Amino acid sequence: MVFMQDSERAAGTAREQDIDAGLHLNLTTPFSGANCPARLAQHQLRIARCLRRYRLAQTLFHPTLIGLFEYVVSAQLEEFYRLYGRTPERFDGHHHMHLCANVLWGRLLPPVTVVRRNFSFEPGEKSFANRLYRRAIDRILARRHRLTDFFFSLAPLEPPARLQGIFGLARQFAVEVETHPANPDEYRFLSSREICGLAGDVRIARGFAF
Repeated sequence: MVFMQDSERAAGTAREQDIDAGLHLNLTTPFSGANCPARLAQHQLRIARCLRRYRLAQTLFHPTLIGLFEYVVSAQLEEFYRLYGRTPERFDGHHHMHLCANVLWGRLLPPVTVVRRNFSFEPGEKSFANRLYRRAIDRILARRHRLTDFFFSLAPLEPPARLQGIFGLARQFAVEVETHPANPDEYRFLSSREICGLAGDVRIARGFAF
């Protein structure tokens, strides 16, 4: 994330450690960085209020906010370049709002880049309409961007069969797994040998790779 309180230090650490970083587009949480222009913060806050006003707000295109979306997304792209010395090649979004209608239909993310797809669900996990909508969005994304074959959340860690199934898919497909190490259970899992035991002969990429 850029324009946040710790963005400068985090970017410096990522460059020093050669950490593979992409842009975590932020349209919903107020910018907290001291270097964030007041005008940008105000426009981002207006977008955030719209997207969080009701549950399905992100699925609707908001014509009156076209200019604000363009400005706020463009500013984050420029700030990423300033911090990392390169343009981002991979995108996801805070609260997954990089998939909102204004970003998607406005084509605000650079073409050919890697963009995080919707979560992958098995039949029965979500309603048919929900899965149909997600599938449609992923197809639209695939016209301009590179996507993994599947995307899952690491949590819940139980039952073990769930994670075994995810790692099993990775033997044939490119699978992305989202995790939040701030969660004690996820941190413990990631820093233990459990993940290696589940992975078996499946290669865990050091950076984002297909």
